[in-house]
Amino acid sequence: MQKIIKLHSNAEAAALYGNLDQNIRQAEKDYRVRLIAKNDRLKISGDKKDVENAYDHFMRLLEANRKGGRGSDRRVSDDPVIKEAKTETPAKGVIHFFHRGKVVQAKSENQLAYLRAIQSKDIVISIGPAGTGKTYLAMAAAVEALKKKYVGRIILTRPAVEAGESLGFLPGDLAAKVNPYLRPLYDALYDMLEYEEVARYTERGAIEIAPIAYMRGRTLNDSFVILDEAQNCTHNQMKMFLTRMGQTSKVVITGDITQVDLPAGKKSGLIEIRQILSDIPDIQFIYLNETDVVRHPLVQQIIKAYEKHERRKTHAES
Repeated sequence: MQKIIKLHSNAEAAALYGNLDQNIRQAEKDYRVRLIAKNDRLKISGDKKDVENAYDHFMRLLEANRKGGRGSDRRVSDDPVIKEAKTETPAKGVIHFFHRGKVVQAKSENQLAYLRAIQSKDIVISIGPAGTGKTYLAMAAAVEALKKKYVGRIILTRPAVEAGESLGFLPGDLAAKVNPYLRPLYDALYDMLEYEEVARYTERGAIEIAPIAYMRGRTLNDSFVILDEAQNCTHNQMKMFLTRMGQTSKVVITGDITQVDLPAGKKSGLIEIRQILSDIPDIQFIYLNETDVVRHPLVQQIIKAYEKHERRKTHAES
C-alpha cells in the first residue's frame, strides 16, 4: 500500500522533513515504512496499517505546522526547522537553497559539513565517490552566490580526459569534441536555472563553462569557480588551476580518487594535493563516502562492492 502527501511549498516540505531529513529517517524506523521525499511530495509505502499510522503522524505534524502550533508528537514538532518554515528561513545550522521551486539542502552530516565549508572557506576540496552530491551542492551554492551578487560570475571547468574513448575519434571540431566532457556541468546547471536564464547569464559572461586548459594565463577575480572531476588533473594542471585564483573569489574542487582516467604513469593532481596543501588552515578538505550517496539506493551497494573487490585485489597482489 502507498499514500502520498502533497505539500503547499518547498519551505513546508523542508519543515516537515526536518534537518538532514531526520524526521523522515526516524519515521521509517518508528512506523516500519519506506518514505520517498521529493520536493513537495512525500510518498509512504509499506503494509496497510503501518502506512496509515505514518500518514496520520505526518498529517498531524503538518496540520500543527500550518496552524503555527505544536503537534501531538512533541519529539518531532520540536524540530527547530518547523518553527522557521513560514518565512523560508533555515534553522540554525541548516543550509537551504531554493532553485526552480526545489529545496536544495544537505542529506547527510558530511554534506552539511561540505556546505558549511563552502560558506566559510575560500578553497574547499571535496573527495568522494559518485552520487554523493559533490558537484550538485557546489553548483547550488554557486548559483545562490551569483543570484545574491556575492560574486560576479560562475566559472565551471573540468579536464577533458577520455574514459576509454579517444577524443581524436569523436566527430566534429575541437569544441564539438570537448563538449561531451562538459555536459555533466550543464546538466547540473539546468537543474538550478531555467534554460533561458543559463543562456542569458552565459551570453553576458556571468556563467562560463570551459575545459581546464582554457584557464591558463588567467586571473579569476570575483568568481565562484568549480573544478569538477579533478582526479583527472595532472600535477601541472592542478598547480596552474590553483594559482589562477583572484581577489574575492571562491574555489571548490571535486573529484573521486577511485576513478582516475589518466594514462598509466601520470599521477593524479587531486591525490597529490592532499599532502601538498594539508597544512594550509584556510583550505578545507571534505571527505564523502557511500553513506552520503543520494542517487538510487543500489549505488551505495555498487560502491561498497567495488571497494571490497579492490581490497581483495590489493591483498592478493601484496
